[in-house]
Amino acid sequence: MKIFTLAFSLFVVTITAAAQEEVLNIGNNRPAKDTSYVTGTFMSTRLLNGQSTESLAAGELELRIGHRFGAINLGLYEFFGLDLANIHLGLDYGIFKWMTVGIGRGSYEKTVDGFLKFSVLRQSTFPGEMPVSLSFFTSLAIRTMDWEVTEQNSIFSSRLSYADQILISRKFNKRLSLQLVPTYIHRNLVPLTVDPNDQWAIGTGGRVKLTEKIDLSAEYFYIANRKTYFGEKVYNPLSAGVNIETAGHVFSLLFTNSPGMIDKAFIGGTTGSWSKGDIIFGFNISRVFILKSPK
Repeated sequence: MKIFTLAFSLFVVTITAAAQEEVLNIGNNRPAKDTSYVTGTFMSTRLLNGQSTESLAAGELELRIGHRFGAINLGLYEFFGLDLANIHLGLDYGIFKWMTVGIGRGSYEKTVDGFLKFSVLRQSTFPGEMPVSLSFFTSLAIRTMDWEVTEQNSIFSSRLSYADQILISRKFNKRLSLQLVPTYIHRNLVPLTVDPNDQWAIGTGGRVKLTEKIDLSAEYFYIANRKTYFGEKVYNPLSAGVNIETAGHVFSLLFTNSPGMIDKAFIGGTTGSWSKGDIIFGFNISRVFILKSPK
């Protein structure tokens, strides 16, 4: 918890100091009477695995395909992980400019998931400058894979897990954006009695824009629970990659130590370590369709 508190304090200090600076040159110059909202903090509604503060506009539908191979240290027999596959398909829709909903289905534990994301604050310049963007994310995941213990298959509540996040981001200039993500995960059923039902984590991430269409991104989640409370050794998920925007699509090519692509899978469910070579190559593809023209 000390690291959680320290990271949050440093972030608050940073954005407070930045708010005292003159207006950054990150948007169109507008008259002082009009509030200028910062746009393009991140390239997509996801940073890599995790959510970003970006949301869909009302009437926009996003199709997202995520794919993770196996770990490269599996060697030549598994073609360095490329013989294996873990996928997730998702559909997100912007109901209002401040609310996005999403559903998905993944091969990890044959999970069906759904979420709501609310944009609470938007980074803006004059007048009444807001130094950060802030969103709230909540999700529900349902494991549909059969349990090894047959009697458990009839208990629906054991299949449920939940995730809640506060997403705080700031676009510092045209190239650099950073994000902080306090996270809470709850699993109704855990493998062993020593495993925690409730998990707390703090996520950090950011992107550096290389060109108008390419950026480098990274994200890391520190699990605040003591690792000795887990029956199986778990690691903090770390991901890094490149995002490429082209012809209405966003392609993400990344390396990570987690095969899971929803919060309850990669936070508290990552059993691979970068230092041991448990590095997984993967990609995301997203495409946005405009179903309803903005008014």
